[in-house]
Amino acid sequence: MTPEHKRLAEPKDGNVPPWYKWGPYVSERSWGTVREDYSANGEAWLYFPFSDAAHKVYRWGEDGIAGWCDRYQVLSFAPAFWNGVDPILKERLFGLNSWEGNHGEDVKECYFHQDGTPTHSYMKYLYKYPQRPFPYIELVRENKNRRLDEEEYELLDTGIFDDNRYFDIFIEYAKASPEDTCIRIEAINRGPVEASLHILPHLWFRNQWGWGETPLPAPEITLERGQKTLCLVADDANLPSLPNLIFDYRLGHRYLYGPAGGSGLFTNNENDDSPSGYFKDGIQRHVIYREPKVNPLQTGSKACLHYLENIPPGESRVIKLRLTNQPLKHPLDDVDAIIQERKKEADQFYEAIHPKEASEEERRIQRQAFAGLLWNKQIYLFDVNIWLKGDNPSKPPPESRLFLRNIHWRHLNSMRILSVPDKWEFPWFASWDLAFHTLTLALIDMSYAKQQLWLLLFDQFQHPNGAIPAYEWEFSDLNPPIIAWAAMRLYAMEKEKTGKGDQEFLTKCFMKLLLNFVWWVNRVDSNGYNVFEGGFLGLDNITLVDRSKEIESGVRLRQSDGTGWMAMFCLNLMRMAIELAKSGLKGYEELATKFFEHFVYIAHAMKIRDNKHYELWSEKDHFFYDALSYPDGSFSKFKVRSLVGIIPLYAVDIVSEEELSMLPEFNRSFSWFALNRSQHISECVFHIGDKYLLSLVNDEQLAAVLQYVWNPEEFNSSFGMRSLSKHHEKHPVYYKQWKVGYEPGVSLSKIKGGNSNWRGPIWMPTNYLLIEALKKFAEVYGDAIRVGNPGEEKIDLSTMADKFTEKLLGLFKTSETGKRPFWGKVQQAHDSFWNDNLLFYEYYHAETGQGLGASHHAGWNTLVANLIEEKFK
Repeated sequence: MTPEHKRLAEPKDGNVPPWYKWGPYVSERSWGTVREDYSANGEAWLYFPFSDAAHKVYRWGEDGIAGWCDRYQVLSFAPAFWNGVDPILKERLFGLNSWEGNHGEDVKECYFHQDGTPTHSYMKYLYKYPQRPFPYIELVRENKNRRLDEEEYELLDTGIFDDNRYFDIFIEYAKASPEDTCIRIEAINRGPVEASLHILPHLWFRNQWGWGETPLPAPEITLERGQKTLCLVADDANLPSLPNLIFDYRLGHRYLYGPAGGSGLFTNNENDDSPSGYFKDGIQRHVIYREPKVNPLQTGSKACLHYLENIPPGESRVIKLRLTNQPLKHPLDDVDAIIQERKKEADQFYEAIHPKEASEEERRIQRQAFAGLLWNKQIYLFDVNIWLKGDNPSKPPPESRLFLRNIHWRHLNSMRILSVPDKWEFPWFASWDLAFHTLTLALIDMSYAKQQLWLLLFDQFQHPNGAIPAYEWEFSDLNPPIIAWAAMRLYAMEKEKTGKGDQEFLTKCFMKLLLNFVWWVNRVDSNGYNVFEGGFLGLDNITLVDRSKEIESGVRLRQSDGTGWMAMFCLNLMRMAIELAKSGLKGYEELATKFFEHFVYIAHAMKIRDNKHYELWSEKDHFFYDALSYPDGSFSKFKVRSLVGIIPLYAVDIVSEEELSMLPEFNRSFSWFALNRSQHISECVFHIGDKYLLSLVNDEQLAAVLQYVWNPEEFNSSFGMRSLSKHHEKHPVYYKQWKVGYEPGVSLSKIKGGNSNWRGPIWMPTNYLLIEALKKFAEVYGDAIRVGNPGEEKIDLSTMADKFTEKLLGLFKTSETGKRPFWGKVQQAHDSFWNDNLLFYEYYHAETGQGLGASHHAGWNTLVANLIEEKFK
């Protein structure tokens, strides 16, 4: 039990667990989000652009660089910087909106989530700040002018880091106690000459007082001077307790201590029409333009300490701070010692987490993966009912708001800390992303992982009709139904580690997932054929058409992947019911039977339906395809070899004869079904040894699909499984005005956004599910199924799973060239100040391994940590 393990084990009773009260919960972008969009047309990016972020107040949450706040974001802290030449204060990360980037929205900064612990007792962040003027206009202009088939123009392409003319700014947090945080900001001049840097640690209240018809009193920050310190004193006494909470929540006085060598600057976190006369951008206008826009009385709801440092080449300057709930006589004296102690405890914690057989490089990859996931925790504040109707009756939102998005989600009310995919590019939860996040979180904080998954099923999130919210741009969109899989995996992981599974957690998840299953069956199986149709399903532009829209009147898209996901959903619910039945709970054997039978009917429907010789499986090609059904009863296949045809392999489970003997009611139903529905069961239940394999494919079909998967001219890349076969590079598929071809890198299709591509690149979550499926098949088949390419030795399924694991790890490991493949062509990747700082991208180029899309998409890419964990089992 390391000190961090002991903190994790402390009781979490009460409204706010102490060690989780403060953390890195500040978003890295709040402008351009749905929550801040009150436009008439729903164009969130254009309604609230980056240029407005410095002076326009946020309604639903703050943003900052390496931000820190309390559990409900009453008070926020974040450092800001100025290099003396930029046109704006560096308070937040700059990036392009979806109208400016040639591949959609994209952050244009260099920063790294370096380290962290689950209770945030220690956190470390690196921001690389150029010493030359930041090229805001150049980045926008060049990217807007680039074509869809051209690469993005990145900050590193501008030459702004040439000659190492930048600062490495390290921001560290260490908790002396749950209410007492030590902060260390170290700026290192990497350049060849002396350079000046303004360091401005900010403290501010989220604006809760200015939205209603009658403004409320504002909270106050004031300045106290000590012999060796400056102190910002924040007092929330004027604020009422937070609405929507059933308990009183106040911070009281908070003290931000800093060294005495600086000054205090004060303004208000208010729009520039506020009667106070001091506005959100007052500090920026004072520091950069010398305008008298800060309050000379040194009071306000937003404030900072201002330090100017002249740093010689190769040297550093350190600013030590402390944010605490008590006045202290010598607050800064032990900051370094506390930070070093917490860093040592973090080392001890991860030494206990890493597999003992893992290499030093694998340990570094795993630890930074954890850090990225922990830094991507965010306070997600959103009351959809208030957002729809507005706060102020005299200033209602446009009526069109009621016809744009999320009108059926008035019940959704979040004041939760959520694991988001990327706090800049995706600063909102996405249901299937979050399901994957929980598997990695479970390796370091099982309690929090279970809580995160449960939130999707909580009454303020899950719709009364059973739907699970997808993501804030449209909660009604469809994501793959993998919540049951994640719940069962968390249960199994905890049971393996502790010897006891959390039956209460599994039971309550199962009950809510029953509602979700019924919603799916009624929503996307309109004809009751057990073949699922039209929907987003999280794979964006993988097919020829936008699957969230009707193709043409009466034409239905029958989805191989959608049907495969539903078969997997059935098996997951069956497995949950079996587990609960084995523990002696009544009624679950019958539910296990229900989902077993539903799986069998789906499996039958994927092969043949109503004797019309229509199936999603192609006997000619030995692959699954999507199909179109027409009003006259005819059908045609989309003969595209993609993940659509591989996802059905994910629907696999094993029921042992021993399990059946423990479940007499389920055993009787299982046996009856095998005897009386033999034509259905013969293609999806296979008795091998003392086990029954439940799968949408038999051994011959499995081998045939895996032959495609392992073929380097089809799916097998040097870095994992491609999302679309390389075969389509020379053989694209056409349907009317649409075309699908192999695109190993950035997308040439704008379906569902321009920066997401499933037509070739490597995606971590779908690779992870393939590896898991291969291991299950190997458990039954052993080396009876072997696959190989001409001229090479055939391999068994377990070996194939291991090889795909190594390919994915190879994205982050140093190659023979001395570079990590995810860096792509970046020259700085050879620089020691860059190369060991890992980025976890949204997806990866199938031929080069270069990271693409969102650059800090730690979310599901942290599954690399699970791969390292499972590699040594």
